[in-house]
Amino acid sequence: MTELVGLADVQAARELLAGVTRTTPLEPSRPLSAALGGPTWLKCENVQRAGSYKVRGAYVRISRLSAQERERGVVAASAGNHAQGVALAAGLVGAHATVFMPVNAPLPKVAATKGYGAQVELVGNTVDESLVAAQTFAERTGAVFIHPFDHRDVIAGQGTVALEILEQCPDVKTIVTGVGGGGLISGLAVVAKALRPDVRVIGVQAASAAAFPPSLKAGEPVRLPFFSTIADGIAVGRPGELTFTHVRELVDEIVTVTEEDISRALLMLLERGKQVVEPAGAVGVAALLAGAVEVQAPVVAVLSGGNIDPLLMLRVIEHGLAAAGRYLRVTVRCTDRPGQLASLLSEIAEHRANVVDVVHQRANPHLRLGEVEVALSVETRGVEHSDTLISALRASGYQVVFAGEG
Repeated sequence: MTELVGLADVQAARELLAGVTRTTPLEPSRPLSAALGGPTWLKCENVQRAGSYKVRGAYVRISRLSAQERERGVVAASAGNHAQGVALAAGLVGAHATVFMPVNAPLPKVAATKGYGAQVELVGNTVDESLVAAQTFAERTGAVFIHPFDHRDVIAGQGTVALEILEQCPDVKTIVTGVGGGGLISGLAVVAKALRPDVRVIGVQAASAAAFPPSLKAGEPVRLPFFSTIADGIAVGRPGELTFTHVRELVDEIVTVTEEDISRALLMLLERGKQVVEPAGAVGVAALLAGAVEVQAPVVAVLSGGNIDPLLMLRVIEHGLAAAGRYLRVTVRCTDRPGQLASLLSEIAEHRANVVDVVHQRANPHLRLGEVEVALSVETRGVEHSDTLISALRASGYQVVFAGEG
């Protein structure tokens, strides 16, 4: 049986990280506290150096390399956060870093990785494909492969997050965090179960990229045939051997959330918490907002990263507004006569909804003669306001069709 990382390993990692990483703040969340009926806190690893917790494990791993190994350089594969962590850590210890990233990796993450001094190679459509390329590079050149999660030093480094949580919130009862390959939650669970066995450690995966539930059911790591999610930082197709063992032995529960749940969480964090968080960093909050798991307060949700592409942020905010009922995309069919569009817009204005854009179309072959189709994007104040507006339009004789409806 694989030997688990121990508390002493994490404490030793913390000594190595002194002066390298920062102790990130633990911020209260009033919306979550109100929703859960007890104190809820956010562990803000989104403001860690390089924008995520990843630098912790990367630095511990790289700093323990021998002089000869550092001379050969290091290589890694990542969608962004591990890439930046490795690039920063390698620069701090004087080792050259080569990082393989998927071809669709967010441009800000690619630029940041290069900015820390790493050589970036864009290979493959997923992190798994980039991992294969990185391992091949390591075999060919002798560079040391720095795994993003499946190594004892990496798990120990990530576990230092939990040491800080227990110091900042000594009475914590539940810790919730996102899960990709499992390095962070493995380290969290090692510390929590050693120092506070009563603390529940809960992992959250995106439902469309959740490799742990089938793996735990099968009793061994299982590879997903396909996975896709906006939470690219946790889009991992197969758990690691080492992390799987830690999760199976130490983690209390793994739950999943939808893309809509993640979007709503990002919107709440930005709007109410003033926190810029990437989708993978918000899945813990998504699970709490969605009621995907029963928790006992005080609760700490880890915001694992803040490296989000501004273009993705725009799309996610719009998606989050729609999921929260504050952004409607509807098509209204009505008679094609002068003044009809003005009447429609006036009725929307009477209900204090704001029209963002309008597309007026007569060429749809599904329309009857004398009928016109008006596609609208409308801002509302929430689900109840949206429902009231739709009901009023239908009562006035308009045919309102949502995306996906006939």
